[in-house]
Amino acid sequence: MKPPILPDLLQPGLKLVICGSAAGTVSARKGAYYAGPGNKFWPILAETGLTPRQLRPDEFPLLPSFGIGLTDLAKSAFGADTAIPQGEYDPPGLMARIRACRPAVLAFNGKKAAARFLGVSTVGYGPATEIADFPPVFVLPSTSGAASGHWAPQWWFQLALLVHRQASDQAAASPGQTQTSAMPSPRTAIPPSSIAE
Repeated sequence: MKPPILPDLLQPGLKLVICGSAAGTVSARKGAYYAGPGNKFWPILAETGLTPRQLRPDEFPLLPSFGIGLTDLAKSAFGADTAIPQGEYDPPGLMARIRACRPAVLAFNGKKAAARFLGVSTVGYGPATEIADFPPVFVLPSTSGAASGHWAPQWWFQLALLVHRQASDQAAASPGQTQTSAMPSPRTAIPPSSIAE
């Protein structure tokens, strides 16, 4: 088995795991998630309150302290989606990794990764079809600079609200348990352009 391009950030107790298609070329070269020029990933995490400040790509190992994990659908290949061989995508591997760490929510950074995982030709943004014995799945607009024409940040704000609702429900259901990670409060002001495909 080929080594992963970027290490998974997965552990029990996470509020959210965000999954991309594969590491981009710049990210692979720098050894850091979402490091490409124009990528909106780190700004939108801060804008939505999922992180308390905007992190740099090389600070990605800090994310679990905010209750967030990262992974990719293709772990051993990098580049643009169109350059990744179909055989590199590993939905069963992702399924196993997520079931092992049991985050409150799994979100896909982009429709293509979500569609490949779900085995469908296309998906919409927002909550996806429920999967038995699996966390809720949420589909997000890609933060890639190459996908700027489809950028719709309101879905990221909706994800932040969902994550905090799930965490609150979980805390209420088990008040005696200590949370393994702390996440900042969401910023609930959804941008005016709140309608997207």
